[in-house]
Amino acid sequence: MPVSPLLGRSLLRVTDLTAVELNTLLSLAIRLKGVPLRDQFTLLRGRTLIMLFEQPSLRTRVSFEVGIAQLGGQAIVASGDEFMLGSRESPEDAARSLARYADAIMIRTYNHQLLERLAGASTVPVINGLSQQAHPCQALADLLTIRERFGTLEGLRLAYIGDGRNNVAQSLAEAAALAGVSITFGCPATHRPSDAFLAKLVQLGGAHDITARAFTSPIRAAKEVDVVYTDIWTSMGDEQYIERNAAALLSYQVNEKLMRAAAKHAIFMHCLPAHRGEEVTDGVIDGIQSVVFDQAENRMHAQKALLLALLTDLRGFEL
Repeated sequence: MPVSPLLGRSLLRVTDLTAVELNTLLSLAIRLKGVPLRDQFTLLRGRTLIMLFEQPSLRTRVSFEVGIAQLGGQAIVASGDEFMLGSRESPEDAARSLARYADAIMIRTYNHQLLERLAGASTVPVINGLSQQAHPCQALADLLTIRERFGTLEGLRLAYIGDGRNNVAQSLAEAAALAGVSITFGCPATHRPSDAFLAKLVQLGGAHDITARAFTSPIRAAKEVDVVYTDIWTSMGDEQYIERNAAALLSYQVNEKLMRAAAKHAIFMHCLPAHRGEEVTDGVIDGIQSVVFDQAENRMHAQKALLLALLTDLRGFEL
């Protein structure tokens, strides 16, 4: 039996993972960070990752490309009109072809249904690099960063301030709940996660007796939490809502006053890119509580762990 419970599988959402599997990935990422690069180069030697980008990317592309190179593999990138899934050809045909060339496929796309169709037809693992509905790779890096800072995840409290319905917020909350972190959302009613989603979070964290609540007051949501998190107010692909979101979320900026409501030891997180002066002030993102660049680095480490778990039996990495 392989050691890795994820060998050969795809990752489209955080909820594709069990709590044990999530912990395995985080522990593996921490282990890898302690292994000299010269000793990592054989781990995925000869393996190829194909990366498809329908949307612009900086951290996702670079972190995956550098990550697999450090493990001895290579990445091939296609973007924009080079593939045009759903119009030039079907996702199923693309998946069946690409799986003949590569060991794994990573795709960044607005359309989550297209992603599911691609994964359904692929014979190699498919990784969601971001879709309208989910951003599991970001959530892995986020939890890795929190665990490194506090030494544990269980029993912590996290506040997400801003649009509680976007892909980052949803994946982060699901991962946090699985790991035993309680969640509060600070958001207007127009951007509040549904009651059904909050109930789902409580169910995901049932083994830890977590709570999941939403408040219209950002100060109340952030009160005495360990982690304050925010994201840009309008995600890529939703640019038609920029003015509406800016008006609705104006009072949900993470600033020095809001950070003072959190616990004194609290950290500030943002998945980047940040719109400084909008969802966060310079004083917060550049302040001593900010760990946003640790987060950015941890995208690479978390994704290296994911690739290793999907493509090998983790022999020698018993966790």
